[in-house]
Amino acid sequence: MRPTLLHALFPFLNWFPLSGAQLRGDLIAGITVALVLVPQSMAYAQLAGLPVVYGLYASFMPVIVASLWGSMPQLHTGPVAMLSLMSAAAILPLAALGSEDFIVLSVMLALMVGVLRLVLGLLRMGILVNFLSSPVIVGFTNAAALIIGLSQLSKILNVPFPRTDNFVLDLWTVVEQLPQTHPPTLLFAIATFAIILGARRLIPKIPGVLLAVVLTTLVSWAIDFERNQQVPIDAIQDEEARELAAGYASAARAIDTLGVTIARINQDLRKLASADDPDRFGELARLEADLRVLNREMNQRKLANNERQVALHNLRFEHVLTEDGRDRFYRHGSVPADVEADGHTWRISKVDGDQVKMMGGGAVVGAIPAGLPSFQLPEMRMDFFWTLLPSALVMALIGFMEATSISKAIAAQTRERVDTSKELIGQGLANIVGSFFSSYTVSGSFSRSAVAAKNGAKTGLFAIISAIAVMLVLLFLTPLLYHLPQAVLAVIVMMAVFGLINTRSLVRAWQIERQEALVGVITFLATLAMAPQLANGILLGAGLAIILFLVRTMKPRTDILGRLPDGSLGGISTNQVEPLGKRFIAVRFDGSLNFVNASRFEDVLLEARSQNPQARAVLIDGSGINDVDVTGEERLRDVIETFRDNGVELYFCSLKAQIYDILRRGRIFDLLEESHFIRTKQRALAFMEETFDNDDSAQPPAPAVGPRTPVLG
Repeated sequence: MRPTLLHALFPFLNWFPLSGAQLRGDLIAGITVALVLVPQSMAYAQLAGLPVVYGLYASFMPVIVASLWGSMPQLHTGPVAMLSLMSAAAILPLAALGSEDFIVLSVMLALMVGVLRLVLGLLRMGILVNFLSSPVIVGFTNAAALIIGLSQLSKILNVPFPRTDNFVLDLWTVVEQLPQTHPPTLLFAIATFAIILGARRLIPKIPGVLLAVVLTTLVSWAIDFERNQQVPIDAIQDEEARELAAGYASAARAIDTLGVTIARINQDLRKLASADDPDRFGELARLEADLRVLNREMNQRKLANNERQVALHNLRFEHVLTEDGRDRFYRHGSVPADVEADGHTWRISKVDGDQVKMMGGGAVVGAIPAGLPSFQLPEMRMDFFWTLLPSALVMALIGFMEATSISKAIAAQTRERVDTSKELIGQGLANIVGSFFSSYTVSGSFSRSAVAAKNGAKTGLFAIISAIAVMLVLLFLTPLLYHLPQAVLAVIVMMAVFGLINTRSLVRAWQIERQEALVGVITFLATLAMAPQLANGILLGAGLAIILFLVRTMKPRTDILGRLPDGSLGGISTNQVEPLGKRFIAVRFDGSLNFVNASRFEDVLLEARSQNPQARAVLIDGSGINDVDVTGEERLRDVIETFRDNGVELYFCSLKAQIYDILRRGRIFDLLEESHFIRTKQRALAFMEETFDNDDSAQPPAPAVGPRTPVLG
């Protein structure tokens, strides 16, 4: 096996031999990135609707695989905010948040994204990202950053955040609960903001995220920030609260049952549709009708339970421990005079069956399972495969676009070459292998890659060092993270994503091309309106960008040429000047002549002729024509014959060599002599003025006889 092929199959061999300076740079960068990676990964896992330990799982094997097979040494792969939210949004309609089914589908989605990226990379289809124009990407990123950041508001306030199909309404529900804010939780959030910003300015060499995590965890442990009690519903000494809790539990059981029924009907529908049996059309229609009714009922029950959850959380209780050791919770102010409460304010955090979780403090990360993720085959739920496929494709492209943009930004500083197809392969393998170790979808991280480049990372070894650090955390340090307030993780997410908001690009796009800028604004608004289904927003934006491109292609810039005061040429419609000649028309056509705009080409020439009926010739400036297809060549022949029947000759100037060859192969010269093809614009104008404007009675020159070369060129 040749060394070149060996290095192509195993690109990490290019790291070696490592110098001492390279090894030191990778070691320092790896440790520094790990200090940021651990808290970030836990925060992003919660954003994905998963227990925090799955963020650590996603920061282990995927990081190693991506570094070994990726294209950019300084790119750090792992959990990222945008794909975390997109993963949660894709799975939320299919499973309850944080449930076992939710975890299984998250891992399955990672495998699907990985396979799609790997296939795109092997087929060298990184060019697909070009379908996403810059304004569309900026509009989507800005909206996604707002959605991701604002989705953390409920954790900063410590109030419920109901999850429905309308993010804006869900956010408004959180805003309405501002009076119910838990002050200690809010103080932890404010302190985290202050620590991160202060460290960035005063001690930039120390990661502010790590400092905030350490300090807030210590304070949380010292003041006993978490205070939870699991009690039966009967322990609540308030009839209204008991009825709400019982109603919530009953509706939750009904929702679970409906979910199983809906999944079974969807499976039956797919079987009937694939069977393509006309005799069973009635059965198919009945199942579809049943499915619509069940989905409507499930949505209504979910909305009702969201209202119950908010109502339960807004109630305040006092805790009393009876003489026989039983817990009793009374509404605030209704404790019997002969008993004494513990002095804390309690709220209902969660209802699970006939059990109620009472919270007398704030929310913390809690117990994290120790140990490394085990190797196991991802469970494929084929019932949901086609439902998840559109989201998987969009996530594959968005994640790749994110990783590519990061790589190019770093490459501009390091002067290294980025191979987008190899990066797709590396990212694809990372997600595939990661799914076998309980990882959800990962991609390249801008913040961690920037930290790595800043701290001297030279090869992908730095990422492996950061993964080893995560491994040590999973093995030995998870108990230390128990008391970390969830509000701290929420602030980490907020500060990471709000830095992605970029309004200057849209303003600049508006100054350059307002139509493209408008598409970016529409993408921004659509992504907000369609949240949490972020994929729909960018698909709409990409569709609008493609339509705008097609419209421009169908209507390329065309104009009749006139002489400007300074002697140069310009369009008569935009510059308010007279046409160049009395008996001839000079027309500029800036676009490829193909099936999309061939009719436009003919219409432009006919319109120019109608505006100048005395013209006996038309000169077409073809300097802007880059391609001619079969339809364009056929339409050109029709135009030549139509104009000749009306006593008008067509001439061409400034054609590119490849266009000239295409027309020659298409036998245009059977209709036009080569004297009608003039190489330069100046010679063409001189010829037209001499031939058609000097003598009003002159006739077009006779066809040239001689060798087949442009006689005037």
